[in-house]
Amino acid sequence: MAYFFGGSMSQINIQNLTFGYDGTSENVFENINFYFDTNWKIGLIGRNGKGKTTLLNLLLGKYEYKGKIYGLVNFEYFPYEIKNKKLPIFNIISDIYPDYELWKILIKMNELELEEDCLYCPFENLSNGQQTKLLLAILFTKENNFLLIDEPTNHMDSSSRECVQRFLNKQKGFMVVSHDRDFLDNCVDHIISINKNDIEIQKGNFTTWWENKQNQDNFEIAQNEKLKKDISRLEESINQTLKWSKLIENSKNGTRIAGLRPDKGAIGHKAAKMAQRAKAIEFRQKNMLEEKTNLLKNIEKQDDLFLNFKENKSDTLLEVKELSIFYDKKKVLDNLSFSIKNGDKVAISGNNGSGKTSLLKVLMGEDIKYTGLVYKSKKTKISYISQKYDFLCGSLIEFAKDNNLNQTKFFTMLVKLGFTKEQLKINIENFSAGQKKKVLISKSLCEEANLYIWDEPLNYIDVISRIQIEQLLKEANITLIFVEHDKAFVRNISTQIIEI
Repeated sequence: MAYFFGGSMSQINIQNLTFGYDGTSENVFENINFYFDTNWKIGLIGRNGKGKTTLLNLLLGKYEYKGKIYGLVNFEYFPYEIKNKKLPIFNIISDIYPDYELWKILIKMNELELEEDCLYCPFENLSNGQQTKLLLAILFTKENNFLLIDEPTNHMDSSSRECVQRFLNKQKGFMVVSHDRDFLDNCVDHIISINKNDIEIQKGNFTTWWENKQNQDNFEIAQNEKLKKDISRLEESINQTLKWSKLIENSKNGTRIAGLRPDKGAIGHKAAKMAQRAKAIEFRQKNMLEEKTNLLKNIEKQDDLFLNFKENKSDTLLEVKELSIFYDKKKVLDNLSFSIKNGDKVAISGNNGSGKTSLLKVLMGEDIKYTGLVYKSKKTKISYISQKYDFLCGSLIEFAKDNNLNQTKFFTMLVKLGFTKEQLKINIENFSAGQKKKVLISKSLCEEANLYIWDEPLNYIDVISRIQIEQLLKEANITLIFVEHDKAFVRNISTQIIEI
């Protein structure tokens, strides 16, 4: 929690904010200026590694920085760190908010569709979605705070996301980091985007921001092309005018014409006018060059991605008949049948705990108890992305070697997904969660495969990269089975949905 004094009660002002981490050559923020109102419902977006969580920590006063952050407000950060998840939930609530009033928390729990019974069990017994909802109920019970909510929907199923977005839509005074387009469209009224060279604020939701950005980008690209042509034309005009001026000036010392001497004064005046005209044209060109340098600064390259897909000539790549999956004696999935043909993009849908990940693991051949039939074509080569990424460590060069990846193609993919050349030299354990997921996605796209099995690949992935990946999958005639709770992604990609 942090306090900043000065300014009005209704605004937080950021002036000339400059910050960089020790040991890095580039600052995360450089002379940034913006403000926001404490009543706004703000969606904070930007490429992975561009400083979203860093900005939240700066608002919390966790780092030293240059510039000013002022306004009179309490900042409260979410998610809370729960050190001992075995504790009863009442202990968890007391640790976070010692002065809580239970009736207020119960009201928020009801709005988040949480039953009162869940208060009487250890915190670890709740699902990920229930844990997040409970902590949000505590967060919004606290009064007179501006709330900083960092990616609340990761690992949440679709129904829980919808519940949280309905809840947030009724609240005010928060900034939420999220990469889910539908989620942002339904719960925020302002967007703060961390761009390549500045921070921008727009009124509206993600869709209005995205439309405005595309229009602005298209205008700047067209204006840039026009200026390039105009500058080139002016360059030719300058050269030609100076050439004429020189020729005229040289004619002062020419021979007599019809016995008359050249009028050196008139010729000199004419040459001077031509030179002056050249300077005027050069001034216009300079202004155009200055205008040109102000364009394209915040255009995010959405370079086309590629993949190493190899078509399997078999019509049916995978077939499942009467599949039931067990953990110990508990049946987590019952009597499921489906087939996957070439070109199918199949979304596996269902609430958390319904067996989606277990199904993917069975398809991958992992040692999980099941009954029924799972048939895979003999020539099927699978590329798999798991939910987990915390095992990643070491350099990207070592990772590429260990996974038999073409290093050039692998690094090219990472750059297309927003990595800088500096970031390619950093060890993976120092990456953000989104960057680690991009490592796994890039690996999968570089692997030779004819069937892709992806388990929640977009968790922590920024929205620009999601759109890039989506565009690739829409256009490629690949075969894909995936679990994903981003409804826009599922809507735009899937050719079939299997509901569990």
